[in-house]
Amino acid sequence: MARIRLKNIVKRWGESVGVKEMSLDIADGEFLVLLGPSGCGKTTTMRMVAGLEEPTEGEIWIGDTLVNHLEPKDRDVAMVFQSYGLYPNMTVFENISFPLRIRGVPADQIHPAVMKAAAKVELEDFMQRRPKELSGGQRQRVALARAIVRQPKVFLMDEPLSNLDAKLRVSMRAHLKHLHHELGVTTIYVTHDQIEAMTLADRVVVMSKAEVQQIGTPEQIYNDPANLFVANFIGAPAMNLVPGRLKQGVFEAEGPGYRVRVAGFGALSQEQIVLGLRAEDIEVVPAADAAIMGEVFSFELLGDATTLTLRLADSFVTAKAGKDFRAAIGSTAGFHVSAAQCYLFDGQTKNRMRL
Repeated sequence: MARIRLKNIVKRWGESVGVKEMSLDIADGEFLVLLGPSGCGKTTTMRMVAGLEEPTEGEIWIGDTLVNHLEPKDRDVAMVFQSYGLYPNMTVFENISFPLRIRGVPADQIHPAVMKAAAKVELEDFMQRRPKELSGGQRQRVALARAIVRQPKVFLMDEPLSNLDAKLRVSMRAHLKHLHHELGVTTIYVTHDQIEAMTLADRVVVMSKAEVQQIGTPEQIYNDPANLFVANFIGAPAMNLVPGRLKQGVFEAEGPGYRVRVAGFGALSQEQIVLGLRAEDIEVVPAADAAIMGEVFSFELLGDATTLTLRLADSFVTAKAGKDFRAAIGSTAGFHVSAAQCYLFDGQTKNRMRL
């Protein structure tokens, strides 16, 4: 296990910037998730830690060692890829044991080490199968076991669950969470899936356009977003964002067929404000009593709850209601919200406003 420190690292290819200046301190044993859309720099950051890319500027430390000029094989990191990277002509046992064999580990030590790693991901019954005989989830567990067997200082995982279906992703998230609890190895995990980030991470680094937008625990990222990008990227459904204005502490937005009027923001007045609302903080009420009124755009039954979406010009507001609630598309409905549960963002800077 090891602490990882990134000191003012930058990655450029000519005029193209992959990662703008980033500094990050990852604690020994921490599970850190780099989260963001495609092209934001998260995989480039991980590849620099692995040694597959060299930083244009800055320093990368693993433990007490500056690793900028070390080869990947000398950094004592193990990678798990989206594409599994298994050898099709080898059995599961041979795939898992491969890192030990190329390092010259004695044969009498390989078998127990491989079986111990396989047991951690529940593969003991598949050791003589080849990858083509396995499901996607089983192949990913082989890739995990191959990383585990090395007993590295650091795990680097690049979107390892992206190729799995929804049910398998849930199962594999549980495996990863349990494995990290057992092994306690420092882990950097790259994903564009905010549910994976929220469920797996000790801390999340949200990135966009080669820059860090916010760093914090999942609770901090969800409950205290720093700007509009983070607010919109985190949450399922995403945070509702309604553009409008503040007049003497009252948020207002209205147009043909809808209105929004939320009071309780002190005495502040400002044009170009964006109101943020989480679906679970909104109550469905009769339109006459509503702070938000509009036409029902969609209604979805989720089993344990329902979601109701109102159209407000170019914006949409979604609320969660009880599982027995019903509404007709095209009808008029209303939402009640409290100013204490709302977020305000500056419409120009896109940053969170603190009242």
